[in-house]
Amino acid sequence: METLLLGLFYISTLYAFIPGLITRLFGFRVFRRGVSKDHFALTFDDGPDPVYTPKLLDLLKLYDAKATFFVVGSNAEKYPELVKRMHEEGHLIGIHNYVHKTNWLMWPASVKKQIQRTTKIIHDITGVTTHYYRPPWGIVNLFDFAKRNETQIVLWSAMFGDWRQRIGADRLTERMMKKLGGGEVFLLHDCGATLGANTDAPMQMLIALERVLKEAQTRGLQSIRIDEMITMGKNLKKKGNAAPSTSTGENAVHRGKPALSPMKKCIVSLWFLWEKVFHFLFRLKTTNSEDPIFHFRIRPYHGDTVKMMGDIPLVHGDQVLELHFDNKKLFQIGMRSRSSIQVAIGMIRGVEKTLPELASYIMAHPELHDVKALYGVTMINRGTEQLGFTVADLPKGLFAKSTTIYLKFLMKVIHPQGGARLKQSSSKELVPKMLVMPIELLLERYSEGGSHRHLKQKQQKDLQSAEDATETEVVLSTSLT
Repeated sequence: METLLLGLFYISTLYAFIPGLITRLFGFRVFRRGVSKDHFALTFDDGPDPVYTPKLLDLLKLYDAKATFFVVGSNAEKYPELVKRMHEEGHLIGIHNYVHKTNWLMWPASVKKQIQRTTKIIHDITGVTTHYYRPPWGIVNLFDFAKRNETQIVLWSAMFGDWRQRIGADRLTERMMKKLGGGEVFLLHDCGATLGANTDAPMQMLIALERVLKEAQTRGLQSIRIDEMITMGKNLKKKGNAAPSTSTGENAVHRGKPALSPMKKCIVSLWFLWEKVFHFLFRLKTTNSEDPIFHFRIRPYHGDTVKMMGDIPLVHGDQVLELHFDNKKLFQIGMRSRSSIQVAIGMIRGVEKTLPELASYIMAHPELHDVKALYGVTMINRGTEQLGFTVADLPKGLFAKSTTIYLKFLMKVIHPQGGARLKQSSSKELVPKMLVMPIELLLERYSEGGSHRHLKQKQQKDLQSAEDATETEVVLSTSLT
């Protein structure tokens, strides 16, 4: 039961909580605000609706305002004439799933089918293929990031609770006026038929919207489509990049310690806080609380049988010491390093130091004497056999796919050069592997009574070989923490 709950916690954290937190707080891999001073974007979810969408289109036409409609596929299927009218009047049409259901409650394949089905419906009606996607309630899952080349996820910078009728037109107007300005992305709804919404709420929205559009004209603000707002931002960024860089970028990396943007600093701080929570919840321990490399816990092994060194089998149900690299420590190593080779060397030295500490810890704790192996998941594919580990492929399936995406995501977010490293590496290079080592081999090689001194001399040679290596794969976490 404990294992099942832990598995559910892992999956929910990785699949839903972390992606949702990162996108909402930091806008990671989503578009939610423009940079134009004279334009804002009106976006409408949940339609089309046979009563309110025609009235909305009339209002937009009256004020020469362009908008983006994220349509529910099943509604678009019922009212194709409204989707056609949206397109003919110059509005952008995006996807809001085929049914209004959160992505947290659907498998990746189900979400993909929802998007593909809605895309086909829109194409059949308009002849245009859309790439703009807003998940219901703005809730993303881990695999939504993987669809980056297929879809552009669009969230918002301002929402007003317009799906509740009790808000009323006056209060809604006040809220919208406060946010009316260049670059803002308004979230509104032209249909009140979804869960939690009021059927007649769009009428209050229409009253408020007309007031806002009048005020926008007075201020010289124009509502444009999301694709136009995104293009404006890209063009501005290109102009900005034409100027010589003074403190950041590749030159800064070569001069010394890479500079972190304020957003990345916030992300890193948030991640370290989450790691502390994870360690507390699952009671992870370490051999060195002042300068940790590994954290660990005992759990049953649930994979296929693996032959470790010495032909020792690791079978389903065996107790393993699950290792988790300390993300803060490895981030510090990454910040001090100018290349992946230097990061790798720092990690090798840290592991070399910690394995004897682990061996001594196990010898001193009788409750660990039934543990059969060390176990971890990592993208490090070189040099670990020399330390006594056996490298094995993860079984194909959801865990392997989600772990790959997660570790790449963590590398990009935490590692100062993570994004560039991902672009340089092929998909075959960045694949998580399972590492296992028999406890008896750990004790034989690394305990005080074993052949640790002889091994240390050998590892010094291995370390020199690592310094001369031309390729070493590095990631800043080997676990789901």
